[in-house]
Formats: sequence, structure tokens, C-alpha cells
Amino acid sequence: MKNLAGLMKQAQQMQQNMQEMQTRLEAMEIRGEAGAGLVKVTLSGKGEMKGIEIDPKLIDPNDAEMLQDLIVAAHRDAKSRLETLAAEEMQKVTGGISLPPGMKLPF
Repeated sequence: MKNLAGLMKQAQQMQQNMQEMQTRLEAMEIRGEAGAGLVKVTLSGKGEMKGIEIDPKLIDPNDAEMLQDLIVAAHRDAKSRLETLAAEEMQKVTGGISLPPGMKLPF
């Protein structure tokens, strides 16, 4: 029974650590860039877009497609950075134990 109590305590501690990690991630803002920094997208730790910055030099009514592509690329960059950061935070919490396939946190 002593081992079971210790195991339960460890599980509770890990759950608390995961909740703290999620709170930290939610408070973060991650920025992605494209076009050598001419387009910047900021995401919350939950992956929600918080802002976008576009250098005025890129605003050309005759070439909207390029701007659209850069916005998508900047968003993809920010999302990738967020996923990397979340994975690093998860490694800290789990002590390197991998999550089951398909289980992703916090989103």
C-alpha cells in the first residue's frame, strides 16, 4: 500500500505540473515571421492569432497573392514555434516520458 500511495502522490504532482505548464503556455505569445520579417504573426499559447504585422512595402493591390502566401507562411512559422515550445515544456513536466501517439497538449 505504501507504494500505491507514493504512486498516487506522483500522479497528483504530475497533474499539477501539467496544469501549471498549460497556464504558462496560455500566457505566452509566440511570433512567426515570413518574407525576412516583413510579415509577422503573433499567436497565443493556445494557438489563437493575436496579431499580424505587415510591412507597408508589401501592400500592393496588384500582387495580393504574394501577401496572402506570406501571411500563411508566417502563421505556419508561429504555429511550428508554438508546437516546439509546447513539446519542450511537456518534456520538462513528464521528465522525458513520451505521450501516447496522437495525444497532443495543450491543443
